[in-house]
Amino acid sequence: MRRKELKYVLFLLLVPFFLLSGCTNETQRANHQDTWQRIERRHKVIIGLDDSFVPMGFRKKNGQLVGYDVDLARAVFKQYGIKAEFQTIDWSMKETELKNGTIDLLWNGYSVTPQRAKKVAFSRVYLKNAQVLVTKKKAGIKNFNDMKGKTLGTQSGSTGQQALEDKPHLLLDKIAKKKPVLYDTYPDVFIDLNAGRIQGILMDKVYAEYYIKHMAKPDEYSIYANPQMPADLFAVGMRKGDKTLRRKVNAGLGRLQHNGQLAKINEKWFGVKSSYLGPDN
Repeated sequence: MRRKELKYVLFLLLVPFFLLSGCTNETQRANHQDTWQRIERRHKVIIGLDDSFVPMGFRKKNGQLVGYDVDLARAVFKQYGIKAEFQTIDWSMKETELKNGTIDLLWNGYSVTPQRAKKVAFSRVYLKNAQVLVTKKKAGIKNFNDMKGKTLGTQSGSTGQQALEDKPHLLLDKIAKKKPVLYDTYPDVFIDLNAGRIQGILMDKVYAEYYIKHMAKPDEYSIYANPQMPADLFAVGMRKGDKTLRRKVNAGLGRLQHNGQLAKINEKWFGVKSSYLGPDN
């Protein structure tokens, strides 16, 4: 083998090693580096979100970003003199964006799951949610069992997709091909539901209720829950190394609960003046 060819072969053999080494270093940084001082210096924290997730974080027709989580995050970081800046990301790549340092937090109806807990650290829970089935009334579907042989849609990388896999007997084993159609955003799923290309959507209850309420003909839709579906709790996701950031977020949420701001934000977006907050573990 010629020297030039030998060098090329060695290069090809070493590429996977360098790629793996880079991934390992990123994971180690994410798990051990505390970035709070850097956030303080720049007076800005970058929050990743799917900006079509109503009512947690979405854009109005004029492009303005609004939402429950947007208000909550801004209220928390205002206490520290830090600006909450929001960055739209591919939701199916959210944990990768966090690990790589593109963003500092995931704060957008981010559900606590055992699978995600292996990759990220969670703040205290600030909202209780559930996964529900959304259908068009004219389809005649009254419950999860009626989806037998029907086509189901959900968002790629969502809690709905994970719930299907965790409890396959409830819905996954019933639907056509035993496989959901995956979409980038829920508005895309609704387009296909309205066109009759799918017959149901598995999605967050808070999203479903808010989105349908603001549609032209909300009475055309039905929402069904199943008590056997896994509990769905919202929290803020962050790198495991960001222990100071986690303490700051938890303390900030606690102050909002005690001073009544959390209840006001809940009333603004959900019509219920509640202030549920999970324990600060």
